[in-house]
Amino acid sequence: MPRTPTAARGAIITGWGTALPDKVVTNVDLESMMDTNDAWIRERTGITQRHVGGTTAGLSAEAGRAALDHSGVDPATIDTLILATTTPDRTVPASASTVQEALGLSCGAFDVNAACSGWVYALVTAHGLIAMGAEKILVIGTDTLDRITDYTDRNTGILFGNGSGAVVLEAAEGAGQMLGWDLDSVGAAESALFAEVGGVLEMEGREVFRRAVRLMADSATKAMESAGVVADDISLVVPHQANIRIISASLDRLGIPLDRASIVLDSTGNTSSASVPLALADALDKNRIADGELLLFVGFGAGMSAASAVVRWSPDAPLFTARSAPEAS
Repeated sequence: MPRTPTAARGAIITGWGTALPDKVVTNVDLESMMDTNDAWIRERTGITQRHVGGTTAGLSAEAGRAALDHSGVDPATIDTLILATTTPDRTVPASASTVQEALGLSCGAFDVNAACSGWVYALVTAHGLIAMGAEKILVIGTDTLDRITDYTDRNTGILFGNGSGAVVLEAAEGAGQMLGWDLDSVGAAESALFAEVGGVLEMEGREVFRRAVRLMADSATKAMESAGVVADDISLVVPHQANIRIISASLDRLGIPLDRASIVLDSTGNTSSASVPLALADALDKNRIADGELLLFVGFGAGMSAASAVVRWSPDAPLFTARSAPEAS
């Protein structure tokens, strides 16, 4: 993928928020549902619990409202709402429209379905809209995977949970935060992880692991190359929270130690589109990211999709204003 053009108007993240359902399902709870145990799940996935319940629109509105409040942005000034989800509440309309109404927004609203890569896809899309003239965009990643998960299936039931994460993206003067990005899909491998309409998730675990490690590393490498940086320049990786073994193996291929990654899957499980923004918010809330440091977002998912972006964290960068816009000739 190309390097972000220096002439393009960039954007910065000015606020973030998260939402998790109240109900928690622990590994011990799963012992009564399937042939498994807490130690086995922890060893193979790194997960100890996951949250279930809620709706995609409800969780999205909660996370989106928190992000708006954190940013201090007037909801009336949001130009577009992008919701990354693979579990919309209805076939039609897009769940983004329901969230728009709940938040009192007056703007364009649409869903993006790239499975677990969805939020990074949405973030790149939002930067493109800002380059074309938008000023404020709400980007949300939400999934309610308990609705398509068979909790008697040890292959999939131990992995998935529900959650939401959101950011407010505002136009900046100059290049903004995103330095480079990559979007990818290998449709020939879509049968490795899927859910039929009205069905539940089905997965070929070994094939997903093999594909995921390579896809994450390849996509991250292309994003870093497009940004003109190398692995040693990255201060923090914010990966899709699929499985601790996949994350660890992918980082090994990139030459980045695991302690330079934001990990929340132990308490959330795999939340698909929500996992990257949940891990980002956790890192920000714990002050793990300093001004000027480079972040690498990287995800993969059903499809098999992959997406990465290199961002220079710059919360104090000057925002674009109408006064700073060039006058028409």
